[in-house]
Amino acid sequence: MRILVVEDETRMQALLRQALEEESYAVDSVENGRDVFDWVSVYDYDLILLDVMLPGMDGFAVCKTLRQQQIDTPVLMLTARYTVDNRVEGLDSGADDYLVKPFAVEELLARVRALTRRQLSHRSPDLAVGDLTLDTLNRRVTRDGAQIELSAKEYMLLETLLRHPNQTLSRDQIINHVWDADYDAQSKIIEVYIHNLRRKLGDDDNSLIQTVRGLGYRVNGDKRD
Repeated sequence: MRILVVEDETRMQALLRQALEEESYAVDSVENGRDVFDWVSVYDYDLILLDVMLPGMDGFAVCKTLRQQQIDTPVLMLTARYTVDNRVEGLDSGADDYLVKPFAVEELLARVRALTRRQLSHRSPDLAVGDLTLDTLNRRVTRDGAQIELSAKEYMLLETLLRHPNQTLSRDQIINHVWDADYDAQSKIIEVYIHNLRRKLGDDDNSLIQTVRGLGYRVNGDKRD
């Protein structure tokens, strides 16, 4: 999942990035409220962490404008403003949740999980192809009943592929969901992770994760046990 952090205070931005990246989220960050619209026009975010006090355009105005533009990405608003009126203003502007600074990182992450679960609530928590199952609630991968240990990025890559069975995903689409904007598009990192996934999943003949030459990769959704 990919999250946009909108925070102009350097130390807070770094704290948020570290906490989210340690939980396997791909994270982009901006410091100016007006920059948000450039980023959401390019990337499909699963969540926006939005500070209220921002240069260029404050968080209330940013959130209200996002909703006017029919952008329904969940927004978790962060602010030191703690009065009831401030919280009401944030929620009325279109925010999905409101967290007052200072806050515990554990609470932030719990709210992030709650909002992203709500975003995916219309989807099945289990993704399956043949004897391969990915439990998105518990972040657990099994094949033929045996649990498979994956790194954070391997898990994110597999989940992205399984959410689009039989659909070829380009490198750009995979990068958009799994890596942040600092990723070097010229590197071979995707190929390395695909290779590692195949090895761990026992996909020796590449029949599960297929390479579509010149286009990208796809999961064979017709594969049987």
